[in-house]
Amino acid sequence: MKTTPFRITLYVILAFVMVAGLAGCNLPADQATPSSELDVTQAYQTVEARLTQVLALTASPTPPPPTSTANTSPSPTVTPATTTPRPSPTTILVTAPATGCDVAAAGNPIDVTIPDDTTMLPNQQFTKVWRLQNTGKCTWTKSYAVIFFSGEQMGAAASVPLVGDVAPGQTVDLTVDMVAPVSPGSYQGNWKLRNAGNVLFGIGPNGSAPFWVRILVVATASVTPTVTATRPTATSTQAYTPTATPVIQASGSVNLNPNDSVDLDTIQVNSGGGHDLTYEINPGGQHLLAPKNNAIIGMYGNTQPSPANCQSAPMTSTAIILENTPAVSYLCYRTDQGRLGYSRFTGFNAGTGIVSMDLVTWANP
Repeated sequence: MKTTPFRITLYVILAFVMVAGLAGCNLPADQATPSSELDVTQAYQTVEARLTQVLALTASPTPPPPTSTANTSPSPTVTPATTTPRPSPTTILVTAPATGCDVAAAGNPIDVTIPDDTTMLPNQQFTKVWRLQNTGKCTWTKSYAVIFFSGEQMGAAASVPLVGDVAPGQTVDLTVDMVAPVSPGSYQGNWKLRNAGNVLFGIGPNGSAPFWVRILVVATASVTPTVTATRPTATSTQAYTPTATPVIQASGSVNLNPNDSVDLDTIQVNSGGGHDLTYEINPGGQHLLAPKNNAIIGMYGNTQPSPANCQSAPMTSTAIILENTPAVSYLCYRTDQGRLGYSRFTGFNAGTGIVSMDLVTWANP
């Protein structure tokens, strides 16, 4: 067993007391009592003092925890900055405006040429120019176009692409070549812009109003040489002339489901060959009428066309998007066998996808 300083000291003190006691016993009797009391008291006092010193030296009290400046100072991760978190990117996206990309406004002036109710001669060629301003946040690219929306198309192309980019804040002059109708009267054609995603937009507070051209066609006994010189050269090659009773090759009503095809020469659906038009759905979910086998189509307007109207109407092999087509409208077509005709939309069920049309195909003269 290991002897500690406390034990050694205790042994020394006890030995000291015993020696003192024996010494007291050896003194004469007349001197033993007072001396013994004093020596014993002093011995005990000495023992008590030594024990106190030994306890003070040998005791191992638990030291108080060291004072650490690291514990008393604020933690580096707990700072006033962390009580106010910075906005996350999600917060920025939520508060960002979700609209305002494609917005158009009337320029100054909007009618650069052909003001409303301009007088025209029958079949007179003219060029309509609108001036619009890009007041939105997106650039109009060459993928944008001005398109016929409703009313009288007046021999114009169904769509005319922009010739260059139009940055926000810039103005652009939109030019469309047209031909006045043959019959006297007031005619108005309504137009809109179409973006690269085939979404239409116009002008006005809600961006839904079209811009238009309105002319007055007046009767005339003859066409002046000046007017004749300005007529499009295509009119000299027209195969059709207006007749009171055009000969009809085929006519009828059809209901088309997605992926159905129709032969416009016979008005037969899914006949197995010679189809001119197919009804399709593109990857974006839009419903299309797509010409096939060299057939061509084009939007005409909301009035029934004649063979002469369809002869001069612009037609292409580009598919027509039904979502961008007015509810009551006509389109002209030329079949794969060269016959002209027209179609009138009578119904479109977005739920079932069924489109209904009346078709009339005229016989070749």
